[in-house]
Parts: sequence; structure tokens; C-alpha cells
Amino acid sequence: MHDSNLLDTVAPILEHYQLKAQFIENYGSILKIYSDKGIFALKQISPTVGTDFIRHVHFLYQKGFNRIVPIYPTMDGRYAVLHQNNLYYLMPWMTNDYKENRQQKNHQLFRELARLHTLSAKEVTINKEERMEHYEKSIAQLEKHQEFLDGFIDICERQTYMSPFELLFCLYYNEISQALRFSKAKLEEWFEKTQDDEKARMVVTHGKLSSEHFLYDNRGYGYFINFEKAAYGSPIHDLLPYLSRTLNTGPKRSDDAIDLLFHYFKYFPFKADERLLFTSYLAYPIPAIEIVEKYYRTQGAKNEYKYVRKLQQRYWYLKNTEYVVMRMTEFEKQQQESEAAAKQAKEGAQS
Repeated sequence: MHDSNLLDTVAPILEHYQLKAQFIENYGSILKIYSDKGIFALKQISPTVGTDFIRHVHFLYQKGFNRIVPIYPTMDGRYAVLHQNNLYYLMPWMTNDYKENRQQKNHQLFRELARLHTLSAKEVTINKEERMEHYEKSIAQLEKHQEFLDGFIDICERQTYMSPFELLFCLYYNEISQALRFSKAKLEEWFEKTQDDEKARMVVTHGKLSSEHFLYDNRGYGYFINFEKAAYGSPIHDLLPYLSRTLNTGPKRSDDAIDLLFHYFKYFPFKADERLLFTSYLAYPIPAIEIVEKYYRTQGAKNEYKYVRKLQQRYWYLKNTEYVVMRMTEFEKQQQESEAAAKQAKEGAQS
């Protein structure tokens, strides 16, 4: 979309970069600027996220992480321009037409994510009371969900004629409960393992990890964009939402997702406590429980077809995550066995 009003609006912002726009294409929050000095991307963000985001990007540059689309400074050295209550920042326009198959592209994305986490990792002191509080809250929540499932199956089984949704829930009940118990067991194991720890590992997380936020230049190098949600936190916060989206499909054995995870762990291995927490969160069947709760709370006539379809989709998601969790657990077990065997062999050789 070419708009002369847009040219007028953007002109004072581009002045800070000594650029003059000749033509503009509007992509919502991103404008593609054709200027006298080349093609650029101008991104509009809310000032409330701006300062943090720029600080994180700066920090990563200093650490030597250069796979973020460069942000150009203004003539007076600022990295964003405040204009009419919005912040704007300028980047090169990425062509993103590098041809590579999807899994290869995702491999590069996960390798760079592992590098981002490695370069920004730091140990932080943890507040034991806060950890205890978080753990107790989580356990109480898990138990409340189990209570609800047990109560609802009682209601269903007392009916003379079950509704299609109730019938399907009774079929799935055992597996939902099993996932819930597994999630709880892993959380308890995590707490047991870490309750005396003084420190935990934090990294800069991207915050909106997606293959759409990883663009290629004409040489085939991939770069992260959309860093506005970057924050210090657990590396789990980048992996979980990505996996949730990937596994939210029809029933499938997602070997691609496992392949990507192990590719990431090769460059940024999780510590034992991170692995336990990660599997606990991943196994938690919250989407399935939420739809059952919603059905239970709905008064009057219910759209059975809609609810049955939703429960079925959430069940498939549960089975897809279960496959990934089981494969990870198997891998861990093999690792522990080979470590134990190596230790035994070493002790045998010394005696």
C-alpha cells in the first residue's frame, strides 16, 4: 500500500536517520521503506516494552551474539525514536527468500536459540521462600485439578444416559489423570532435587520463538526478529510455547519435534533440575482439563458437537506431548545408565 499520508507521517522519524522515503509498503506494525539509501524495515512498538527490549539486544551484541537483525542507531546514537506516543526502530529489510527445507530451517533456529541461551546464561541467587511458595501453589493446583476430574467422572457415571461429551470424557479420564500424576511426580522430584540449591540458571529468552521470527539474508544466514518480549528467565520459557504450538495438531508421532529438542540440547544441555521442570510442564494436561471445566460450568443446553470436537483435539495434543515426554525420559534413562556404566568401568580399572 502506497500512501502519501504515510510518507508525511514517517518523514520526521526518518529524518533522525537522515533518510528520505520514496515509497512505503504497509505491513501493519512494520513498514517497508524504499529510500534514497536502500530498503529498510521500520517497526512500531509500544514505549512500555521499548527500553527493556533495546537493553537486552544491546547486551547480546556485547556478548558477541550477532544473529539478531541489526537495529540502526539514529544520527545522535539512539536506537529508537519516540514519535506521537509510539517508539520506532529501524532495521535492514530481510529478503527471506533463501530456499531451505523447513526442518533444516528449524535446525538453524534451534541452534541459534541454544547459542543465544549459552551466551546470555548466568547464575542467579534464588529466594528459597519464593521457590517453596511456587512449589506449594503448583502442587495445590495439580491436586485441585485431580479432585475436579474425579468428581466429574462420578457425576458422569451416575447418569442413566451420558451425553456424547461425558461418554468421551470417561474414555479419556484415565489418560488425563495419568498425565496429571506424571506431571506432579516430576514436579515433586524437581523440588526434592533443588530445595537446597542457592542458585538457578537464567538466560535471555526471545519470548516469541517462532520460525516466522527467524529470517534469512541473501547468504542464507538466519536472524531473529521480534525481540520485544525478550526477558531474563528460564530457557524453558522459549521451548514450551514453541512445542505447544507444534504439537497442537491431529494425532502424530512428532519425531521432528524430538529431533529439534535434541538438536538444541546438543548445544545447550539442560541441567537435571531444568529437565524435570520442563517435563513436568510439558506433561501437564491443562488444555484437556480446561475444556472439561468449561463444559461443566456451562449452564443450560450445551453444544455437544463443539465440545466433543474440542475435547478430542485436546486429547490428541495430550497424546502428542506424551510421545515427546516419553522419548525424552527414555533418552535420559539411557544417558544415566551409560554414565553409571562408565563410572563402574573407571572404578574397576582403578582397583
